[in-house]
Amino acid sequence: METKRGLTGVEKASYGLGAFAKDVVYMMTAAYILYYFQDVMGVSAWAMGVILLGARVFDAFNDPIMGIIVGKTKTRWGKFRPWLLIGTILNAVILYVMFSCPPKLDGPGLVCYAAVTYILWGITYTMMDIPFWSMIPAFTKGGSERENLTTLARSCSGVGAAVVQVLALKIVHFVGEALGGPGDVERVGFQYLALFVGILFVVFTAITCINIKENSTADMETVSVGQMFSSLRHNDQAMAIVVTIVLVDIAMYITSNLVIYFFKYDLGGTGWFDDYTIFNLVAGASQVLAMMVLYPLFRQILKISNIKIFYTGLFMSVIGYVALLILSAAGVKTLAVFLIPGVLIMAASGINNILITVFLANTCDYGELKNNRRDESVIFSMQTFVVKLASGIAAFVASATLAVLHLSDKATTAAEQKIDFAAAVDASRKMGLRMTMTLVPIVVLVIVFFWFKKKYILTDEKVLELSKEVEALHAKEKKQS
Repeated sequence: METKRGLTGVEKASYGLGAFAKDVVYMMTAAYILYYFQDVMGVSAWAMGVILLGARVFDAFNDPIMGIIVGKTKTRWGKFRPWLLIGTILNAVILYVMFSCPPKLDGPGLVCYAAVTYILWGITYTMMDIPFWSMIPAFTKGGSERENLTTLARSCSGVGAAVVQVLALKIVHFVGEALGGPGDVERVGFQYLALFVGILFVVFTAITCINIKENSTADMETVSVGQMFSSLRHNDQAMAIVVTIVLVDIAMYITSNLVIYFFKYDLGGTGWFDDYTIFNLVAGASQVLAMMVLYPLFRQILKISNIKIFYTGLFMSVIGYVALLILSAAGVKTLAVFLIPGVLIMAASGINNILITVFLANTCDYGELKNNRRDESVIFSMQTFVVKLASGIAAFVASATLAVLHLSDKATTAAEQKIDFAAAVDASRKMGLRMTMTLVPIVVLVIVFFWFKKKYILTDEKVLELSKEVEALHAKEKKQS
């Protein structure tokens, strides 16, 4: 076994590029799959809700299996990189197919197409997502190096997600108007956007695979699925973070799924499309800046503990949601005012995205000392497991909301973007949309606060202590071998 060396600048940059590309792909699907199949292709809101929930739950249970497969992999290129590259290539192909739905499909055939392609997309994304994040504890030291790489990766992920949220619909309409016919603008635009994103994904991930060298100090034992859940159950800190991830992501994904409908059917106006783009630009920028500037400020300059920073993020989110509800209920239509809660919510999301990954990585050291096994892939497979489970639940809630409120009219032409859709929506339906977007996340985040406060015990001091114990254990094992 080798001792972990410090990371080079090339390795950090390459890992950041991979994080950027994977979140471009993820956000394109997470933010627009419901809109694409429902508003563009005409699948019913209830059908999409069932598809998204079912596919996410199915894929979530597939994640631990993939973690075990990665753990059993032994090649000259390591455990992680082969699956990272294979999964990326397959996912890029499926992404293009998913957003290339034949225009003549309708009825059961259309629903089947949406279900099959979305399930395949989730499976192939898992193939690359698990090894990508599992590499963090496998080729970094604990403490500051791990935190710094996680901050970099999450910041790059945030940039990727923000780029999609800001530019996707602009690109869709620009390309669609140039290459599509009447009534085909968004369908054609999404198809070409998926092609470009897929190519970018493969190129950037290839750079990651070429420049990252696996250098784990501990062999990864493999377990059965039953043993894996047993291992998680016995790692109480991993369980604490897994539950936290589920709840935080449910709150965030409900909002992200509905925000485009909020601008279209509530704030309205003939310029809703431009307002939505500006909102995403500012909110996305705040998320990235929070990860790159605000978190380092809290952590390195102000010397605030990770746990206190996490609580600060939760508080910022709740304040943002309360402000969003009050402003919309008061009939405010000025975009600039809504940027304030948007910044609060997205900045908090950026900070907590970093912290959740750091917390989860720390549970690897904790679990190794407590259970005499180091299961990076198994533990990080639980991250993708619960993220997908949470996104499925949130997508179902969003789809059900749209169906109940009848906010799922099919938009087929660019010209329709000039229509004030909100004019046809009564006050009660608008209030239903607002409450789902705000009150539900607030309740969930309050639960997160009390759960985390009661269950999570890995303070900064405890993490440093665990890291030293793990290094001593590895040194002892190396000496005995």
